[in-house]
Order: sequence, then structure tokens, then C-alpha cells
Amino acid sequence: MWMNPKSPGGPWFGVERLIFNPTVDGLFYSLVKHQGSEHPHYGRFIRIERPYRIEHTWMSKGTKGEESIVNVTLEPRGDDTEMTICHSGVPDDELGRKHKDGWGFILDMLAQGLAARRSASSD
Repeated sequence: MWMNPKSPGGPWFGVERLIFNPTVDGLFYSLVKHQGSEHPHYGRFIRIERPYRIEHTWMSKGTKGEESIVNVTLEPRGDDTEMTICHSGVPDDELGRKHKDGWGFILDMLAQGLAARRSASSD
């Protein structure tokens, strides 16, 4: 779900505009509209080890145009999967700290998408 832009819950779902090349050294651009403002995000994929790890850079207004690193790990836990997101290199200021809320929103959407899939498959 994380790497599929058509899958609710991933960071690429529902964006206004998306350029997406999910390969090592592939680039992405996503334009998010939120509360009447546009928020462009840019980056490149550093590591893709399906299905366990995705690592990419992240540049936005909140990083002051500097590259930061997003590391997503997925670890099987019985019938479940534990997902960890570590976003490093983000400035320690108001805009930088907003990334925590953004990732929390995406994780909530991902959980909702997974719950909907489970519900549909049990019907």
C-alpha cells in the first residue's frame, strides 16, 4: 500500500499532482493542497528492499529546501506488520515539527485503508 499511489493510506494517495518513479535513484514530486495552500514535496528513492524497507529523501518548505531522510521499515509480527517511520534531518522549528503531524495523518489513513481491506475480505 505504501508504494501504490492508488492505494488509500500511502503518502502519494490523493495528492493534487504526482510524478512518481519508485526505483532506486528515481525521483518523486507531489503537490498536496491543504486548507487552501499548496505544499510541494520532492525527493529521490535511496533504498527499496521490498517488502521490508523504503528509504527516500524528502524536501519541502518544512525542510527549508534541504534534503531530509525518510526511512520506512516493515517487520512481520505474527499476522500483523509493524511499521516504523523515522524522518531525520528535519529542522527543529515550527515548520519542521509539523512533519510529525503529517506522518501521523498518513499513518492514520493507512490504518483506515487496511481496516477497510480486512473488512471487505471477511465479507
